Amino acid sequence: MKAVFMGTPEFAVPTLQALIDHHEVLAVVTQPDKQRGRGKKMQFPPVKEKAVEYDIPVYQPQRARDEEFIEELKNLNPDVIVVVAYGQILPESILNIPKYGCINVHGSLLPKYRGAAPIQWAVLDGEEKTGITTMYMEKGLDTGDMIDKAEVVLDKKETAGSLHDKLMVLGADLLLETLKKLEDGTAVREKQNDEESCYAKMLSKDMGQIDFTKSAREIECLIRGMNPWPSAYTSLDGKTMKVWEADVLDAQSKEEPGTIVEVNKKEIIVATGSNDLALHEIQLAGKKRMQVQAFLLGYQVEVGTKLGE
Repeated sequence: MKAVFMGTPEFAVPTLQALIDHHEVLAVVTQPDKQRGRGKKMQFPPVKEKAVEYDIPVYQPQRARDEEFIEELKNLNPDVIVVVAYGQILPESILNIPKYGCINVHGSLLPKYRGAAPIQWAVLDGEEKTGITTMYMEKGLDTGDMIDKAEVVLDKKETAGSLHDKLMVLGADLLLETLKKLEDGTAVREKQNDEESCYAKMLSKDMGQIDFTKSAREIECLIRGMNPWPSAYTSLDGKTMKVWEADVLDAQSKEEPGTIVEVNKKEIIVATGSNDLALHEIQLAGKKRMQVQAFLLGYQVEVGTKLGE
């Protein structure tokens, strides 16, 4: 099958690789290069790096709806356009180009978690399972008819980062199954139930601030869902402190939420709105992340200290 691939971040790279290995990739479309780091050096998106490795033509339009770019796509005459986390909404003039349609590989079990951050929100919401959905693209945001799904059960300590890595591999495998069905004429369209949908909005740094009046369970999900970015954080003695790992305890202290109720060799225990929370891995501003056991060797933490003040 002759394909055009549209994607940008690391999440899209395994799917592009699978497409290269099993089909003919006519071109890759990705977001423009960006300046990164202190030196402001221009850096390729991960998808472009993979395309260059295979000498595949790369297009990087500022706007996917530019007429000149759309004409280029029409001239390529692809059988299918595969889209994985491209980063722009495609106009109908693109969706109508390939005979098999534009196929999106989405990181959730649609119709749940439409939008930009489905992987993170599955962890933030404490979901027991999530997965990948392949779907026909249409004008709406992740509203097209579904084709295939593959599920993943979340580990107890699943982070947004670990789930991202699992799903990007699963997405590559599922796409190949979907493309085979399209070629064979066995692909079945399933409409989404809009009443079951929810929107997975983009994360922002301020969303990582821990509110200790919430339950320990909610906070522990926040810590995992914000890992690796933007991270969950509070403050200790006026210094920003990121929290990378914690456990929900059965005990519930009577102290005000955010109060440190116990400090032992391995953990710092904090009162919350419901159940206590044991902090296991933290990072004080300007320091490396470390286990609490190591942190306490060089920093004295007093019982009764209020986090977040």
